[in-house]
Amino acid sequence: MPSLLTRVLGLLGPVVTAAADSLAADKTGGRTGRSDRRAASACPSTAAPPASDCLSRATVWDVARNGLPSFAYTPSPDGRADPGEVVWAWVPYEEDPSQGKDRPVLVLARSDARLVVAQMTSRDHDADAAQEARWGRYWYDVGTGAWDRKGRPSEVRLDRLLSVDPAAVRREGATMEQAVFDGVVTALKQHWS
Repeated sequence: MPSLLTRVLGLLGPVVTAAADSLAADKTGGRTGRSDRRAASACPSTAAPPASDCLSRATVWDVARNGLPSFAYTPSPDGRADPGEVVWAWVPYEEDPSQGKDRPVLVLARSDARLVVAQMTSRDHDADAAQEARWGRYWYDVGTGAWDRKGRPSEVRLDRLLSVDPAAVRREGATMEQAVFDGVVTALKQHWS
């Protein structure tokens, strides 16, 4: 279980980075000196909104302040993201929240007009679990599902939940089985207790 200091630093890091980037942009007339390669990953979508719009659409869910969300398993094949479904959304990088990439996320709950999600990966973190833990990152194995076309086993990140505007969801992937979803919820509760 991460220490309180690890949790606080994990929450403050993106805020401090965003503030520093904002100050740097103010001093340089909006240019921060980032390469075009990095700028290309700023909140992609069909309309390519500015990075500030991306930040309002995907933010860290503050578990210390808000607590865990009210989890629900209510998937519905209606074209909208629902708890229990794996969807694709723009996820900000921790080190620079104005940058990020589209990635699969598990919808855990609704909170007001937003979705609370956990990012997913097909990278196996079991081999580097100790290293991940040193960085405050914890993962839960969910196995395979229709959300990954290659049938690779996936993991859900436990230590960083995100709040996402439903308009930021790119596409639905698949419904996660309820038993697996319940396992994620149990792991989240254990991680944050």
